[in-house]
Amino acid sequence: VQLQASGGGLVQAGGSLRLSCAASGRTFSSYAMGWFRQAPEKPREFVAAVRSGGTTTYADSVKGRFTISSANAKNTVYLQMNSLKPEDSAVYYCYTRPSWVRDGVRSSLDAWGQGTQVTVSS
Repeated sequence: VQLQASGGGLVQAGGSLRLSCAASGRTFSSYAMGWFRQAPEKPREFVAAVRSGGTTTYADSVKGRFTISSANAKNTVYLQMNSLKPEDSAVYYCYTRPSWVRDGVRSSLDAWGQGTQVTVSS
């Protein structure tokens, strides 16, 4: 599986960004796609996920501000990030996994894209 992420950048606090991640070469029919993020000297943390059936999951820190969606026909996942805060600054990594793997933690079954930097200035 190959994942290609895009859409990061620099934005002021309160602004918005939209990340995209396109997957190719996936062989399992039921899957989840989502995002983790990693700030300097911090562990990688879960942000949001969407399953091929449409179910979404969010970290508490982004609920109400971030929206994850997918275009299944395009094997693409989007992360709309609104009301951004400086603490949202991190490298954002998209991933895909079989849908039976639970959300919120990393798995050895994850396939990762390259990270995309999000920087929110105060």
